[in-house]
Amino acid sequence: MTPKPIPQDPKGPRAFFGRRAGKKLHKGQQALFETLLPKLTIDISAPVDPRKLFPKASRIHLEIGYGGGEHLARMARENPRDGFIGCEVFTGGIGKLLETIDAEGIENIALFPDDVIKLLAVLPDASVDCLYVLYPDPWPKPRHHKRRLIQFKILAEFARVLKPAGLFRFATDIEDYANWTLAHISRTDSFDWPIAEPGAWHAPYPGWQATRYEQKARRQGRMKSFYFEFLRS
Repeated sequence: MTPKPIPQDPKGPRAFFGRRAGKKLHKGQQALFETLLPKLTIDISAPVDPRKLFPKASRIHLEIGYGGGEHLARMARENPRDGFIGCEVFTGGIGKLLETIDAEGIENIALFPDDVIKLLAVLPDASVDCLYVLYPDPWPKPRHHKRRLIQFKILAEFARVLKPAGLFRFATDIEDYANWTLAHISRTDSFDWPIAEPGAWHAPYPGWQATRYEQKARRQGRMKSFYFEFLRS
């Protein structure tokens, strides 16, 4: 893929724009918001050391915008010795993940139900092994591109918190957003893109299981996705 020209970088990180509420939470989800969520929520009143959140973890993973939490819960389930941090503002998605955590007794997930910029600001350098941004809001209208999560200043924060050779996965079914992301990545020296051959970016990650969003996209006719994998330089 050939990255397209992109607008000049904003002056500083913008607040993450995302939908915060949808349908009213049902009774069970509301109860979990009041009982379970406070126990899992990361306190950012002081710098956050993920190793203190998960003292015995082999690796630390951070997923930004986990939606209904299918990927996050599966990864935590499959990697019980790793620690997982999930950041999401949409109450419906938080509620679904809380139900899964509660039903399955998952113990290696911590949550941050607010703007990811606030969380990134308190994470130490080189404190995260793997970072995931999967199917973020594409904000398709040009005048809204400034609201996209992928911006130079955010990538700089990703690079700061990732360990050397740390993994950054980005997936989208919107070609314009794929080009946007590659254009930004190609203009920083913080990430390597070890792509083997043209078109390989359409192959899902090893062990990938389609989320409900991806399944919906296929039903709506968006038949291919872009699965990018970058490494911290």
